Amino acid sequence: MLEKWVLNRKGGMHMKYALIGCGRISPNHIAAARNNGLDIIAICDIDPSCMADKILKFKFGASVRQYTDYTEMIEKEKPDLVAVCTESGKHAEIGLFCIEHGCNCIIEKPIALSIADADAIIAASIKYHVKVCACHQNRFNKSIQIIREAIDMNRFGKLFYGTAHIRWCRDHEYFDRASWRGTWEQDGGALMNQCIHNIDLLRWMMGGEIEEVVGMTDRLNHDYIEAEDMGIALIKFKNGSYGIIEGTTDIYPKNLEETLYIFGEKGTVKAGGQSVNVIEEWRFSDLLDDPTEVKARFHENPPNVYGYGHTPLYADVINAIKQDRQPYVNAMDGKRALELVLAIYKSAAEGGSVRFPLKECATIDFKGMFSNS
Repeated sequence: MLEKWVLNRKGGMHMKYALIGCGRISPNHIAAARNNGLDIIAICDIDPSCMADKILKFKFGASVRQYTDYTEMIEKEKPDLVAVCTESGKHAEIGLFCIEHGCNCIIEKPIALSIADADAIIAASIKYHVKVCACHQNRFNKSIQIIREAIDMNRFGKLFYGTAHIRWCRDHEYFDRASWRGTWEQDGGALMNQCIHNIDLLRWMMGGEIEEVVGMTDRLNHDYIEAEDMGIALIKFKNGSYGIIEGTTDIYPKNLEETLYIFGEKGTVKAGGQSVNVIEEWRFSDLLDDPTEVKARFHENPPNVYGYGHTPLYADVINAIKQDRQPYVNAMDGKRALELVLAIYKSAAEGGSVRFPLKECATIDFKGMFSNS
């Protein structure tokens, strides 16, 4: 279980770390870097006030240099590990620059906004012999780890279907704080931004390989953004199982839940809570464990939807670098999550099913899908 990723505070010693993008998610990355003993040498943001806020919050000294140009930072500081936490539309450009300069990378979700850019990241990581992790930290939730263990042990028997539900709220203020949010060029909508973590989990749990997808999207309550605020999809996996995705940012008046269900021949599981961090149902025919005990042991109550997964994710990436292996969540995993969201968009736009693999597709292809984009 999770213990295999836990490092002592000296685990990342002598590994130089830099952060690009000091916005909403960056405190989780800084905390994870500190928890793993990384040497934080520099941070970068085009807005100096964002850096000043993190300098104050984390009480950084003068040894942490500040940059407004990530290229200058990479060339001068030569970090071993870089976290890319900018707006989504910049992930590929920045990630590729870092990779080409020999830096291992943790790239926030989504890893890119096009199949071509995701493929370029994968190819560059191989060419330059660096490790790239797609930051899908919910895979490290205690609840998700015990479900994945049950999958690997074949406790479900034949998998029938799984469902992912993301019922969140994003109001006008959220989009006002960053003009790139909800745009096709720099973000996408609810599925690409808020729902992609659970979409990643569903594909991962159900076997990964997809035959076809049918999707519908709409913008029901956010006429001031370009992309969707609601999406529904039906997935047919190559192993004969099915998946259902239902995600929205239209819930009133605040986030309601994020849940993942897995149904099989010999097992039924539900993970719920703020961000699939609570086991709510645990039923298996093999009776290997006590459901009450499992629910108590694999229950987490994080302060926000980001959960506690960043620290073990960072620990795994550090170990992957040291052991010269792929991270637990690698660049290909990031592409798979991206591919599924893009396929839903494509199906919704064209009004039919989309077969896999998806060849060429990008969020920008859907500009104009709703009236003001």
